[in-house]
Amino acid sequence: MAAAPADSPVTAPLLRLADVTKTFGAVVALRAGSLELREGSIHALIGENGAGKSTLVKIIAGLYQRDSGAFELAGEAVDFGGTAQSKAAGIAVIYQEPTLFPDLSVAENVFMGRQLTNRLGGIDRRAMREEVLRIFDRLGVRIDPDRVTEGLSIADQQIIEIAKAISLDARVLIMDEPTAALSGVEVERLFAVARSLRDEGRALLFISHRFDEVFALCDTVTVMRDGAYVATTPIADTTVDDLVRQMVGRDVTDLYPKLPAEIGDVVLEVEGLTRAGVFRNVSFTLRAGEILGLAGLVGAGRSEVARAVFGVDRYESGSVRLLGRALPKGDARVATARGVALVPEDRRRQGLVLDQSVTRNTALAIRGRLARWGLIWEGRETAASREWATRLEVKTTALDTEAGTLSGGNQQKVVLGKWLATDPKVLIIDEPTRGIDVGTKAEVHRLLSQLAQQGMAILMISSELPEVLGMADRVLVMREGRITGEFARQDATPEAVMHAATAEATEVVR
Repeated sequence: MAAAPADSPVTAPLLRLADVTKTFGAVVALRAGSLELREGSIHALIGENGAGKSTLVKIIAGLYQRDSGAFELAGEAVDFGGTAQSKAAGIAVIYQEPTLFPDLSVAENVFMGRQLTNRLGGIDRRAMREEVLRIFDRLGVRIDPDRVTEGLSIADQQIIEIAKAISLDARVLIMDEPTAALSGVEVERLFAVARSLRDEGRALLFISHRFDEVFALCDTVTVMRDGAYVATTPIADTTVDDLVRQMVGRDVTDLYPKLPAEIGDVVLEVEGLTRAGVFRNVSFTLRAGEILGLAGLVGAGRSEVARAVFGVDRYESGSVRLLGRALPKGDARVATARGVALVPEDRRRQGLVLDQSVTRNTALAIRGRLARWGLIWEGRETAASREWATRLEVKTTALDTEAGTLSGGNQQKVVLGKWLATDPKVLIIDEPTRGIDVGTKAEVHRLLSQLAQQGMAILMISSELPEVLGMADRVLVMREGRITGEFARQDATPEAVMHAATAEATEVVR
């Protein structure tokens, strides 16, 4: 990734918030939020989950109104009563998961609610198409304006959201975790677009948990902690260690706390697993007390293999054996009953019922065990939930809080608690720390290490190479649906793993 530009001369901020507060009943979401964005700058906003970043952004976007503090745009005090006012003032937010109309074309999505019209008052589709093409040319991207948006990649959908912001002549663009679901090539394209917007004189706010991206793209960084502003620093004058200390209020020197564990007998055997066009001839073993890392680029087939092993998806040939006994194809219920658990990659869509409580979500996988005479006893459900919420240190005001209102890190803990409550022999965990802050990452890593030390067999899928190298006893690498590398912990170097993930390997590299 290209380095961020040198600091430009200091100018008056285009957008300024100072000591902003926001409470929801007894919950204090913001104690003292402060932020300054300048034209021609890409400014990073970082902090642990629950630090107040999202609340600050929602105030800027008009979703919330501040309780106190200063909020200024171009030197004038503002207070937005809704998102329409924020957009009209030139502020656009591009979220991690774009919200487009799937049945409409790219051009129709860009101009939704404000379609261009001809002299007769009809919708001028040609004018909209030409304007979208001009915007894409400015951004250096190629997307057909007439294409229906359904089926487009997340990366292309985000570009459409950016085009919408440009068509509104937005002066401030806020990008909230925009790279979480993107491949390396897609990230580079997004960064090129961001830099072109910066060079046009727009002010960009970039929210991310990925330090390499912050240092590659941004020129300034603001840190928040516990609902309050901590510091703003030029990127050139800080380090990852400095930012971590500011975020968590302590040194996180042991991000990958790998505890010694005794590797036992084989628990899981996967042999010749094949599904046409997705993965082929995948074979591996997993032992008690072992953390087996599954690495590879996005689209390599890792998640699909995990879902097939667990029984969510079917496969055409091959076998899966647990403790020497065959697991039936496509039967997640049997896999769960026999001691296999899957924490999915997409915790919000596949791991949680967002409008249900923490209690209900935690107890979902063991409801049969909690039932008596065919009825679920609320007391038993609450007791089971409280046990895991306490053990995993889920930060919530009450167990009846809806899971969808929790931070990303706490949602991940609830999904973990749900499956650990089943007392599994094998834990398959897909992207265990995606989208969660550095402090919570350390907690999740410590938990996985403790589980392995207690004898649990863990298959860990991760796109973060440092996570794989830091936590795994053994590393498997996939490329285009097949295993192209296997490394013992001491042999798993970044160069070796990336070579196996990208090279035209014809056999497993050992």
